[in-house]
Amino acid sequence: MDAGRILVVDDESRMRKLVKDFLTKSGFTVLEAADGEEAVDIFFERKDIDLIILDVMMPRMDGWQVVKEIRQYSKVPIIMLTAKGEERDELNGFELGVDEYISKPFSPKILVARVEAILRRTGVKAAGNTLSIGGIEIDKAAHQVKIDGRPLELSFKEFELLSYFMENNGIALSREKILNNVWNYDYFGDARTIDTHVKKLRSKLGDKGDYIKTIWGMGYKFEVEE
Repeated sequence: MDAGRILVVDDESRMRKLVKDFLTKSGFTVLEAADGEEAVDIFFERKDIDLIILDVMMPRMDGWQVVKEIRQYSKVPIIMLTAKGEERDELNGFELGVDEYISKPFSPKILVARVEAILRRTGVKAAGNTLSIGGIEIDKAAHQVKIDGRPLELSFKEFELLSYFMENNGIALSREKILNNVWNYDYFGDARTIDTHVKKLRSKLGDKGDYIKTIWGMGYKFEVEE
């Protein structure tokens, strides 16, 4: 059974083979890229990558630039690999939207465990742009939502907000982070607009609105225990 498609990006062929071997044993389909430009080309050509394992230091286009390019269009989970262990590098990665940050050398078994945990957490049940979790199904390409198989009408921002919540199932999200990712970094409005949209979204989701939990003094967490 195919556990998912992973794109491994590293300019060291030995490292790519090591990671590929362990992922393949766990049932994943692995694609390889030797530099950032090749990684971006493969990602947008395939359109079915479930997760990216990405080295930072590479020729032609480094890992940071790859993240910037992909995050303009996709929230696909990304694990960064780097020989650097400096705090500012980790912070840079998380600010760009990296999901995990692993310093070399690392245990391949731990890496596989992280990959499996992220894919479980994001609730990705199918390839491409479909998310399905807790009876809520989102088709991002068609911009459609179904609740237990029944279509649900959402505004554009409600759709984007629900998508972001589902992609981060089980993760506490600050209002600032939600603004940055759903309303983008150039939004300078009042963070209370999030509360208004969450209230409307909860109402439209009915009983499943309970999946969106308020974290007082911080923000929200979408959580479905399966």
